[in-house]
Amino acid sequence: MPANVIVIAGPTASGKTDLSIALAKRLGGEVVSADSMQVYRHMDIGTAKPTLAEREGVPHHLLDVADPEESFSVARYVELAAAAVDGILARGRVPIIVGGTGLYIDSLMDGRSFAPCPSTGWRERLNQRAETEGIAPLLEELRQVDPEAASRLHSNDRKRILRALEVWHETGKTISQHDRETRALPPRYRGCWIGLNFPDRQELWRRIDLRVDRMMARGLADEVAALLSRGIDPGCTAMQAIGYKELARAVGGACSLADAVAEVKLRSRQYAKRQLTWFRRNPAMEWYLWEGQPDIAAACQFATEKAAAAGIG
Repeated sequence: MPANVIVIAGPTASGKTDLSIALAKRLGGEVVSADSMQVYRHMDIGTAKPTLAEREGVPHHLLDVADPEESFSVARYVELAAAAVDGILARGRVPIIVGGTGLYIDSLMDGRSFAPCPSTGWRERLNQRAETEGIAPLLEELRQVDPEAASRLHSNDRKRILRALEVWHETGKTISQHDRETRALPPRYRGCWIGLNFPDRQELWRRIDLRVDRMMARGLADEVAALLSRGIDPGCTAMQAIGYKELARAVGGACSLADAVAEVKLRSRQYAKRQLTWFRRNPAMEWYLWEGQPDIAAACQFATEKAAAAGIG
């Protein structure tokens, strides 16, 4: 069967945004962001969120859909992104899923479902038990009801241990059974997968460093300071994003600005390595390797031809 969506993936600073906009303009598409941090409002510079001018009139979805105080989950992303993709398809246009958060992309494409959110207070009760009893008795309880999940989890992984018990108490199914049922479902969307990278890793590192420098010139430190002045907890999920966590320490006086910038560059390079490891596991990915300065027109032609071969356009 032909593909019905295009996916543009790759590491940070690999040119995904520019290609997605060029391709959307050529094919009559709309962009669905798959970036776990671009979902947050007021976090624009450090997430490399495209401005309205940079979007060139192309509709973008899943930007600015949550406040930084919120704990945004992959389950919520799939719910919102699937609605956006279905709406684009209903309008006869081409959905182009763009980003570097592999878990978000794969969960959306696979149609992965998630155990329901707590509604009867089990999360609170389990958290209270963990505080008073420690995590060991809860891991042993999980071992009795779901030995498969218990064997996969480290004894220090409190969050997942509690989540597995929560699913059991809330649904009557183990999280292992839930995962098996989800994997057995057919994928929600068929994709034409385009991956972007550089054959010379040093060129990618150079682009990452340059992008961080540009973020600083655009006012990243001021953006972080504004978030903190609004009372955003430095420990919340949004503020753990690369660039925000390090700059928050500098703004608070815990380190120098120069040290924070160096740390952002290092963490960004490390993140790019993890992204590449994730995306290289996908045998359907069609890789386009930039030679020197990215040629968006050439990459757009490559993607257009791959999309046409997959039945899009």
